[in-house]
Amino acid sequence: MIAETIGIIVEDIAQFTTPLIVEGVMGVCEEKGYKTVVQNLRLYSRWQDLWFDNSKMVESVLRPAIQELKNIMVDGIIYIAGHSRHMVFPEEINVPVVLCYTRSETRCLPSVVLDDEESAYLIMKYIIGKGHRNIGIIAGEKDNLHSMQRLKGCQRAFKDAGIEFQSEKVVFAGWNKEHGYKSTEYFINMGVSAVMCMNDRLAGGLYQYCYENNIKIGKDISVTGFDNELLAECYTPGLTTVEIPLVKLGGEAMRLLFEMTAEKEAEQEEAVAVEAQVGMESEAEKEAEVGKEAETEMKMEAQAEAEAQMEAGSKRYEHTKEPEPAPCIKVIGSVIERFSVCEV
Repeated sequence: MIAETIGIIVEDIAQFTTPLIVEGVMGVCEEKGYKTVVQNLRLYSRWQDLWFDNSKMVESVLRPAIQELKNIMVDGIIYIAGHSRHMVFPEEINVPVVLCYTRSETRCLPSVVLDDEESAYLIMKYIIGKGHRNIGIIAGEKDNLHSMQRLKGCQRAFKDAGIEFQSEKVVFAGWNKEHGYKSTEYFINMGVSAVMCMNDRLAGGLYQYCYENNIKIGKDISVTGFDNELLAECYTPGLTTVEIPLVKLGGEAMRLLFEMTAEKEAEQEEAVAVEAQVGMESEAEKEAEVGKEAETEMKMEAQAEAEAQMEAGSKRYEHTKEPEPAPCIKVIGSVIERFSVCEV
């Protein structure tokens, strides 16, 4: 047994968001004197995007990873996803679990996620604040949760500014540089003054197209990204983007897990104390109570029968109360201002 150990399961350590989230988890663990054990599922490296809608593929590597962590009796598990979605996580493992960068489809597990909607709202509000009204958006896949939530944030920013949202100014392209490159000509021909890209790699494709066609970013057209990957500050001019607080995401997930484990320990201690108190009752006290119990038993039976009749009469008015959903903490990104947006 490894004492005071937290298991970290990552979908793929190579995902750019994962290392800093892990750093956030480990930082809090170090403060509390906990060790960490990391299991890397390598989902993207093994199967690229083929596993996205295939729970059997995920479980084929997830369940063995969970079992290994249970074998060394970890105190809890942090599960770090590579992209945000509603996922199915095994619920019968009897170990406290917190999901990070994803959420439970059944809402039964606590999670810490990026507030994509509010973060996108902030960057679009920034663009509008520079005077832009004719704005294009290059998004990821249409059914992707990041795309949907970020688009909601953009729509809310338009509404607050009194700008009509036009669906033809949104292209659902994908997430890679070539997707951004292929989408740029459409917006140039449309005559937009600014383009909001839903990640920095899409912006990289737009930068390349503009370079090849002698279009000056920050002068002829304004561009923003999302994620604040290292490459964002290497572009010329530097890309204005949204920084995802990855370390904070990991730290919040770990603090939430510690709250869960503390509650579990308190419940166990209370159960042990109650059991000990019951065990201390003497046999003499028990025998003295036997007579009283027999005397009240008939009264209780009569009362129970009356209550049962009342319950039967009102049962059709009862409503099954759904369990409270597990907490979901949302962390907001921040705008990193560089030189790719000009005023109009």
